[in-house]
Amino acid sequence: MANWNSPENPSTSNGPKKTAGDSYLHPVIVFAVHDGPRLRYTCSVIGQQLYGEPLLLTSDRTVYARHPGAKINYSDTRSEFNEIYIRPYGLLSETGIRAQVTDTGPSAEGFHFFRNDSDTGFDLFSAVFYLLSRYEEYLPSEKDMYGRYAHTGSLAFRSGFLHQPLADEWIAALKHRLGAVFPYEQVLHQSVFRFRPTYDIDIAWSYRHKDLLRLTAGWFRSVFEKGGLRRRIAVLGKRRPDPYDSFSWLDQLHLQHALRPVYFFLLARAPGIYDKNNNPSGAAMRALVRDHAERYTTGIHPSWRSGDDPEETAREIAILRDLSGREIILSRQHYIRFTLPVTYRRLAALGITDDYSMGYGSINGFRASTSFPFPWYDLEAERATSLMLHPFCFMDANSFYEQGLDPAATLQEMRGYYDRVLAVKGHLVMIWHNHFLGTDPKFSGWREIYQAFVTIAAR
Repeated sequence: MANWNSPENPSTSNGPKKTAGDSYLHPVIVFAVHDGPRLRYTCSVIGQQLYGEPLLLTSDRTVYARHPGAKINYSDTRSEFNEIYIRPYGLLSETGIRAQVTDTGPSAEGFHFFRNDSDTGFDLFSAVFYLLSRYEEYLPSEKDMYGRYAHTGSLAFRSGFLHQPLADEWIAALKHRLGAVFPYEQVLHQSVFRFRPTYDIDIAWSYRHKDLLRLTAGWFRSVFEKGGLRRRIAVLGKRRPDPYDSFSWLDQLHLQHALRPVYFFLLARAPGIYDKNNNPSGAAMRALVRDHAERYTTGIHPSWRSGDDPEETAREIAILRDLSGREIILSRQHYIRFTLPVTYRRLAALGITDDYSMGYGSINGFRASTSFPFPWYDLEAERATSLMLHPFCFMDANSFYEQGLDPAATLQEMRGYYDRVLAVKGHLVMIWHNHFLGTDPKFSGWREIYQAFVTIAAR
């Protein structure tokens, strides 16, 4: 049994925190023998969800013993104090990257791994770190057809919890446990559910505002599409709207529901197999970006080409900065194509502070098992960074192309994610594309289900 009696001058620098209701909240204290960047990072992330600040971490037994608030003992030995005991698995005191034993099993908190005799039934701290750091993506793994980390190899997919924000649910259960063990402490931070729509503008217009080469190619394709030639003539003759132009409709939707969306613009300078955006130097595209930058938050959608040429990302950011007249600090990778840690290091070096790529481009779900924004942990460098990651759980293209869902089934899918995120009072971030919400017959019914869902999520 460890000696928990010890004398002398406990720290008093972390006093009670005043809450909005003029009551006081003592910070939750964590006792740990082994300190390090992984544990400090995890205490920060969990603390932000518990009560809006990092957990107070100490290796001083006297400080822990005399702390008036809620206690979590993260060591190999239980104490005699009223506390929540979590036995370390060892991941947070390690350095380096190696394969971990992650056999999952059910518990009161749902799935869990790193199981042991903790009060929670598992090392919650190590499990949260494993999921949020994307530890498994640093290990040798299968790639999909686009060279991305394949979701089929992830623990969440293999174990069946990809479609739930499992880390958030664990932390919510910890909140409940803290409230039961320390009923006199107001330890529960009341987070607020947030819905934020985001849009990737890959191709702003299907027929209009194309250069000569793509205009000619489009005419040729229309000959072989049923009704394609007639539609193209009507659109170019301004008798019908461009089928991808949903911008005014979205403006009205945002105004009606007081939404604050984020638009990510693909601004590749040259066309490619995966970069088919309208020319960013064209007058129409420049006007579109300027108009949206004046009313909404905008970010860069780095092209496929930029993934192979880092200097191209800097050029595309410069183009968006010039068009918008604003510093560019938000990004989301085109095709959700990124590799850890390389892509995030490049983005941070270019001044990006917030990235919205944390999700899969091949299936919907919670890639990092959380709905909350969280700082990126550079696992190779063993340090927390200031780059904030905003995870998404749904993308229209995944439902349509990868999962083969029709509009009705997609609406039910979105309702499922809404219910999950609402339950933990998290952040619901979704990706839509303007061409899904226009008048293209290929996407008939998708505008209607999006409008129906927004009515639910924004109320």
